Amino acid sequence: MSKRSPKSVEEKLEIVQRLLNHEKSVSQLSKLYGVSESAINSWKMKYEKDGVVGLKESRTWNSYSKEVKEQAVLDYLYRKGSLTDICQKYDISAHSVLEKWIKRYNSGEGLKATSKGYSRMKQGRQTTFEERVEIVNYTIAHGKDYQAAIEKFGVSYQQVYS
Repeated sequence: MSKRSPKSVEEKLEIVQRLLNHEKSVSQLSKLYGVSESAINSWKMKYEKDGVVGLKESRTWNSYSKEVKEQAVLDYLYRKGSLTDICQKYDISAHSVLEKWIKRYNSGEGLKATSKGYSRMKQGRQTTFEERVEIVNYTIAHGKDYQAAIEKFGVSYQQVYS
């Protein structure tokens, strides 16, 4: 059992197998085991895709490009499939992830690529005026992706931001 899921891999497997063997419906299993129907459907989707391994809690975040996020959201908004269909098509880890993107898209926030996390503070290096102009142009051209500029030019966050 993990911190995020109230059920162990074995319990999830038992629930999914009972569902796939048509022993009980999703709503019956939900009431019987005390978990939401969406959780059971999510486990079923993960089991069908990755087997038992898919039922284990992931210890890492998945990263998705801006293009994948936008295409998945547009597919859903243009009714090209259900949440489940689109999650499977784009290999999205959970319905809630797609729902969050849809909410952001509809509120006008826009979607960004999933970052790898910010780099630790590092000592900057001296840069010329021309280099700083190049860094600014690169950062603007890449949607203010400061992390990419830090990695490409080997400078600190403060240098990119300033």
